[in-house]
Amino acid sequence: MPDRQLYHHTHDKGYRELLSSKRAFLELLKTFVREEWTKDIDEDSLVRVEKSYILQDFSEKEADIIYRLKTKGGEVIFYVLLELQSTVDHTMPFRLLLYMVEIWRDIYNNTPESERERKGFRLPAIIPAVLYNGADSWTAALSFKEMLAGYRQFEEHVLDFRYVLFDVNRYDAEELYQAANLVASIFALDQKMDAEELVGRLRKLAGVLKDLSRDEFRRFAAWLGHVLKARLPEPLRDKVDRIIGEVDPWEVEKMITNLEITLEEMQQQAEMRGLLKGRAEGRAEGRAEAKQDAICKYLKRRFGPASEELQRVVRGVTGLEALDGVMEELFAADTLEEARAIIGDGVGKSVQ
Repeated sequence: MPDRQLYHHTHDKGYRELLSSKRAFLELLKTFVREEWTKDIDEDSLVRVEKSYILQDFSEKEADIIYRLKTKGGEVIFYVLLELQSTVDHTMPFRLLLYMVEIWRDIYNNTPESERERKGFRLPAIIPAVLYNGADSWTAALSFKEMLAGYRQFEEHVLDFRYVLFDVNRYDAEELYQAANLVASIFALDQKMDAEELVGRLRKLAGVLKDLSRDEFRRFAAWLGHVLKARLPEPLRDKVDRIIGEVDPWEVEKMITNLEITLEEMQQQAEMRGLLKGRAEGRAEGRAEAKQDAICKYLKRRFGPASEELQRVVRGVTGLEALDGVMEELFAADTLEEARAIIGDGVGKSVQ
């Protein structure tokens, strides 16, 4: 099983790389923030802030995206915290406040004293947001005041703000398909599902993916690689890298077909291991026969009738250790010749 901390780190990295594109960030706002002000934003008015703010108390959780928006009334800063965790952090409004204060502090300290002492000096408005992809519903407070005891009595006088929440698993899949853009497609693939369903969704999104620019498709492929590899056993991850890394947007169907074949291999391997585990008890002769059955079944499903001669060879291998070795190595065979070589080694060990 992949290391969870490493998984979240690579997932964070995938989203950060995706949203470092101004076009993708605009898609995020215009598709999922249904407010009037989003209609007036374009790529020319956005500037990516190449800086990340790390707080001492939350350094392990830090992953963010920051943009500065130029408007007629001044500047607005979008601060998006990537909360790609399996659990809900109920301190989120407080965390966001600390980040916002840190941004304002940085801007204030880097503004000439003569300018910041003017009556007309203004700090930029900050629009905080959280991108969350956990399976559980987001139950943390959406406004800061909800973290304050007794706020209702003094509501007009206490500090408050409300953040934007992008809750990936709460969006309807059909609406994501209809949005027909890169960010919506990634949200559709990042929802909780098994690898087989993920490939089915890829098929539905093939038309959208074909229309991506090469740069957009590169970002998508990098993100998809992180997600798929986290759901696959170690031996298949290199194969996924090759499948995804070798295609252009117009070859999406080829990529999806190759991914389906890879998942079929994974299912066959799981069936073989399950059969062997289920028949682990009993006489040595019975265990050997169970292993032979499992290997032959795998050969038949993987290589078809061409493997019949090789299946007969397998029936002649009786040593349990040799059969175990064949089973472990056979998953790496991409061709019948490679399978024949692996089984040949097993035969050699069996007669020693």
